[in-house]
Amino acid sequence: MARKQVAAQREETAGTARIGASGAEAKRGALTPPEREEAFRRLSAHMPGRTKGAKGPKDQPDPFRSVVSCLLSAQSRDVNTAAAVDALFALARTPDEMLALTEAEIARAIKPCGLYNMKARSIVRLCRELIERHDRVVPRDRAGLMSLPGIGRKCADIVMSFAFDEDVIAVDTHVFRVCNRTGITNERSADRTAEALERDVPDWARRDGHFWLIQFGKSVCLSRRPRCETCFLNDLCRAFSATGGVAPASP
Repeated sequence: MARKQVAAQREETAGTARIGASGAEAKRGALTPPEREEAFRRLSAHMPGRTKGAKGPKDQPDPFRSVVSCLLSAQSRDVNTAAAVDALFALARTPDEMLALTEAEIARAIKPCGLYNMKARSIVRLCRELIERHDRVVPRDRAGLMSLPGIGRKCADIVMSFAFDEDVIAVDTHVFRVCNRTGITNERSADRTAEALERDVPDWARRDGHFWLIQFGKSVCLSRRPRCETCFLNDLCRAFSATGGVAPASP
């Protein structure tokens, strides 16, 4: 794998690895296809889906700003990412304008989001790549997006879903935890989870599945204190079953 893709994958999965499925959870097995279909039917009934006019990652309005925002979001809180994006795009709005800045100027602008020196270098390389190989247009497909410096599978799928309205289930920390705790998937990495979802999720659930899973992870299947006793999936959930009807410990 190219060095830039390895770096992007490390940025994206560092946080995920800390809160994902434990080794014990990974051995519990995935739901059967009928169980998985039922899980998504219940999620669709209880969780909000894609909202009309959904914007790009971190509420960004265009593909270039979306892809830069997603790059900056690695290991950063939403509020810090938003501050970094606002500061950066106050200085430059296009790849050409971005390259007119020095790397140090970019780093100073994005300092709130952390890892700012590494991310500044990735932004410079990303802008050059867009200009030299993509005619200044952000690619719409996963392969094209992942060819950009600093962009791994998660960012590519998020940009595809939000900026280009594609029916893709992007795997962030919430989706990774929920899927591998319940048994919707049975994988040890975010990328393998994304591949399993792409392969196994019913077609009708692909458009809103990302939104259902995120909201479920934020409101029910919490990282530290999941609300298992009242969860509408507890009769299907592999973790709940493996612990004898007790909420699983935080990974």
